[in-house]
Amino acid sequence: MATSTSKTTGARKPATTRKTSTAARNPAASTTTSTQPKTPVEQAQVLAERAVLVPVGASLLVRDNLVSTVKGFATKYRSRASIERELRRYERRGATARNRFERQVRKQRTKVERELRQRRTRVERTVKQNRRRLEREVRSVRRDLEKQSKQLTSRVEELLGSAS
Repeated sequence: MATSTSKTTGARKPATTRKTSTAARNPAASTTTSTQPKTPVEQAQVLAERAVLVPVGASLLVRDNLVSTVKGFATKYRSRASIERELRRYERRGATARNRFERQVRKQRTKVERELRQRRTRVERTVKQNRRRLEREVRSVRRDLEKQSKQLTSRVEELLGSAS
């Protein structure tokens, strides 16, 4: 058997071989038992290890990122000419962004001015129409009142003429 061979050679421990064979037969059972600490002391030990290892790993990751960034800058800005080239590139990019922004502002201003003109024209047209309509109605009411006053005057004269 494989276990007896490993015992004589000493290359493998029998416990490891048994766990591996158990894991091969039932992977779910081995993963739950191997990762879960059994005693409260083991649980505390795992938590303490995590409390130490997480910040260490995070700081190593930050260090690696910082080193690669610095190396990138060092290779990119090795000479004065490369620095000036990058500065010109940034200047062009800034000028492009400024021009784009100015175009958008002009476009927006034109749009607002157009909307204001349209609204003003609409309001002026509505006011004119309402004024004409009101003047027409006033003239009509005045004519009706004049007619009614003439009729009333003629009736009063008729009544006074027939009464005398």
